[in-house]
Amino acid sequence: MPRPALLTRGASVRVAGEETRIVRRAGTDAKPIVRLEGVDTREAAEALRGAQLMSLRGEAPALPEGEWWAEDLEGCLVVDGEREVGRVRRMRGLPSCEVLEVERPEGGELLVPLVRDAVRSVDIEAGRIDVRLAFLGENG
Repeated sequence: MPRPALLTRGASVRVAGEETRIVRRAGTDAKPIVRLEGVDTREAAEALRGAQLMSLRGEAPALPEGEWWAEDLEGCLVVDGEREVGRVRRMRGLPSCEVLEVERPEGGELLVPLVRDAVRSVDIEAGRIDVRLAFLGENG
């Protein structure tokens, strides 16, 4: 989903593994057209066609309460109260919601939907996510 507010003149972005700046922006919010510093020819621009244009995290606005960056959730310890469940391997987007892919200490994985009924709390600073295994169909 495009975030037009991030694609402003002077903003730092990463494209094709390189950091650069936006020197001009035109088009619409739905279809922005940007000119990048150091991309001075049509051929250079064509070489970037289809490449992912990523804003640097420091340029992004603060997230609303109850939202987290996927990279901050990765590696967090997942618990149900005092019981260790595993560690977040990654976050995945599914059609209905995002889920945490949790690697279990005994092997295998558990998918935890990021919904209130499944997740009691998220403490990024402590690296800890408290879930309700009973909601996920597991007995304590």
